[in-house]
Amino acid sequence: MEDRYILAIESSCDETSVAVLKNEDQLLSNIIASQVESHKRFGGVVPEVASRHHVEVITLCIQDALAEAGITAQDLSAVAVTEGPGLVGALLVGMAAAKAFAWANGLPLIPVNHMAGHLMAAREQGALTYPLLALLVSGGHTELVYVEKAGAYRIVGETRDDAVGEAYDKVGRVMGLSYPAGREIDILAHKGQDRYHFPRAMIKEDNLEFSFSGLKSAFINLHHNAQQKGEELVSEDLCASFQAAVLDILMVKTKKALEKYPVKTLVVAGGVAANQGLRERLAKDIQDVEVLIPPLRLCGDNAGMIALAAAVEYEKGNFASLDLNAKPSLAFETIE
Repeated sequence: MEDRYILAIESSCDETSVAVLKNEDQLLSNIIASQVESHKRFGGVVPEVASRHHVEVITLCIQDALAEAGITAQDLSAVAVTEGPGLVGALLVGMAAAKAFAWANGLPLIPVNHMAGHLMAAREQGALTYPLLALLVSGGHTELVYVEKAGAYRIVGETRDDAVGEAYDKVGRVMGLSYPAGREIDILAHKGQDRYHFPRAMIKEDNLEFSFSGLKSAFINLHHNAQQKGEELVSEDLCASFQAAVLDILMVKTKKALEKYPVKTLVVAGGVAANQGLRERLAKDIQDVEVLIPPLRLCGDNAGMIALAAAVEYEKGNFASLDLNAKPSLAFETIE
């Protein structure tokens, strides 16, 4: 059987990335051009700045991905691109590059949901067993997804307000930590104690929805009140208390989902899946279910995960025409 090569492009936020996937799960290259240093001075991602950076490096990333994979455009079977969700300007840069490349080389175009990419990044460790449940935790999303079969994603629970990664970044900004703050908060949390009692919203409610807005507000209020009174707060303990609250919420809801949707596999993916505290709690709290977490290099935004998800869409014959447009609010179907 002839080898299949998919070139994948990801540009949904502040990472420009291009990857090449051979057959089902062999990543031959995964080029990532990060913009973190540019956005640090703003304390978060500025959409216009992100789009301009994508324009500057997208062509070079495509060239580097092909060179590292040791193939040419003539060897490719398809081009995949993130369709959404994400920043519309950033998505459009990747979309334009993918469509131009596909048209110039006579290749089919595969649209990929960014969150499906995060979930399917777990495929790099081997074939997934279906049905499965996934906890997707990132800067823009916190959702529980039931995957009945490859490529069939349905949301069973999601956040009503802030996503986990968003809460981490806002808390980090208040503390004066550099963007993105998640890793630094995780490190500090491991050095502190859970001394500040933050709320765990909705954990006693019999649903699979999350809420982190109240937790974020409680943290900010505590921090501001202490500043106004001239009181010193212990950063390590603050981080430990904040992270303990986040993890309690995630664990309670995930265990409820596993009871409602009995599966043998739980995939935990997205940028926050790199959090060491989360990985430790999963190992401790989730029993009798195989927990799959993508390797650290595939947790953040990258085209490798888009390529792994695209391989599933290729098998389904899910190809798009060249009038494909970015969908910044693209979402999975929701199970009511």
